Amino acid sequence: MHSVEVLPDGSCLRWVELPGSRPTRVYLHGLGASSAPYFTEAITHPALAGHHSLLIDLLGFGISDRPTDAPYTLEMHADVVARALRLVAVTEADVIAHSMGGAVATVLAARHPDLVRRLVLVDPPLDPVQHLPTTKRPGSSGIGVYPTEEEFLDHGWRETLQFVGPHWAATMRQAGPHALYRSAMSLLHGTVPTTRQHLETLSIPRALLYPAADGPRVDGDRLAAAGVTVVPIPDCGHNIMLDNTDAFAGAVRAALEDEPQRRLPAAETY
Repeated sequence: MHSVEVLPDGSCLRWVELPGSRPTRVYLHGLGASSAPYFTEAITHPALAGHHSLLIDLLGFGISDRPTDAPYTLEMHADVVARALRLVAVTEADVIAHSMGGAVATVLAARHPDLVRRLVLVDPPLDPVQHLPTTKRPGSSGIGVYPTEEEFLDHGWRETLQFVGPHWAATMRQAGPHALYRSAMSLLHGTVPTTRQHLETLSIPRALLYPAADGPRVDGDRLAAAGVTVVPIPDCGHNIMLDNTDAFAGAVRAALEDEPQRRLPAAETY
């Protein structure tokens, strides 16, 4: 386990590090998750093994510290990861990121372009949710049903752990409740520009993996026009790396095989 101080109060970001050839690969988890449990099987797969890899836990989650006064916005998460990478002299990394981690990785690439040379996003949220759901929906954390942080801390934390089931709860219970709630709210409300706008205007190679069972993406043509390679993965749900490790590893390898050629930035439309 490795760590660096990333906030003035001494809070540390931590990660599991695997030795190997460079460029470095950085793995980022989703909301309420932790990188090592979600990615270890995949990165030791023959298609991905042998590369220098950092399995980073975002601040507030997993083995990283959980300060209660941090804002836990997507921008904060991206800047904290950037600070950690700079402190350990990692630049031009290939970033593979799941779900909320994909949003963080996209903001990271936009705000700190020297740190990211390629992005592989695994079923990421690209758009904000303008209105919080009033019911807990399958596949969601259910955190959005609690309109205030006080309500979530009072009883929503306990109810959420029961709602998400034992697998997700196994890593979610490692998260700080403040971090979990504030990160979820930032994810729901989005960034300015949005994650989608950042993704579509980046000049680096980008791939987006999603479950084939979801059917053709309604934004597939738009993403392709922006230069994003969209890859359906069979026989999986949202947790692609766990549900179909072979296909996930093969798709990530394919996305990272070619030497990246940076394209000219697209014209801004926002």
